[in-house]
Amino acid sequence: MTQSARHLHLPPFTDAIPAPIYFRSAWVPASSTYPVHSHPWGEFVYSYSGVMDIKMRDQHFLAPPHYGVWLPPEAEHVGRNRYEACHCSLYIARSLCTDLPQQACALTITPLIRALLDDLHAAPPGLPQSPEEQRLLQVLLDKLRQTSRAGSYLPGSDDPILAPVLQWLERNPGETPSLQALATMANTTERTLLRRCQRDLGMSLAQWKQRLTVVRALERLETPMTVEAIALDLGYSSSSAFIGMFRKLMGVTPDEFRKARPHAGAQDGQA
Repeated sequence: MTQSARHLHLPPFTDAIPAPIYFRSAWVPASSTYPVHSHPWGEFVYSYSGVMDIKMRDQHFLAPPHYGVWLPPEAEHVGRNRYEACHCSLYIARSLCTDLPQQACALTITPLIRALLDDLHAAPPGLPQSPEEQRLLQVLLDKLRQTSRAGSYLPGSDDPILAPVLQWLERNPGETPSLQALATMANTTERTLLRRCQRDLGMSLAQWKQRLTVVRALERLETPMTVEAIALDLGYSSSSAFIGMFRKLMGVTPDEFRKARPHAGAQDGQA
């Protein structure tokens, strides 16, 4: 995962966090990575721009901006950004993690959670934290405890038949091979491939491919590429079909999403 990374960032804390609930935001350039690491506190990671790309030993999280990623204490992970991005981490002391998931997962970002994250990004709490800042951080923690868990927006698989197919699709997001062609590529039958998709991914291969397209589209929407160029790049013959798919999964059009997103470098944090 780190082979193409040009910028290495080290985790900001190794022994202890400066407060029981600590918020930190950072801007990172394209092709950045955080090496394999773990820590004794929990971490909630959210990307204001770009797409979260976090790999664990047996899970791979690619989460668009309406999801955040929860990492429980001691979860070993690697973080990477293909494109420049602005993200934040909410570090949570182990003693406060008991009501949060015990396994890494994606958490749904509600409008209130997003508003709290935006407020913290605009005015990060200092040290020592004021009583008002502590209350705001506590409310955010309470809301994260209550929000729905989404597993992984783009789940992966270690299955020897399915995994190579998913990896090929990730490397070639603009290709549109038939199910038969993918089954032939994997030396299996269409029925077997579909069955393993439902078992490991919890969705059809077509649904997984649409989610992959959204993830790749979100990355490209951070660049000056036009929506039409993005659609063609991702294998669509017309921008209207691409826009319809994007609206169905994201609730807004690509242009509406782009206009609503802040610039990644608007608030430079310390990486």
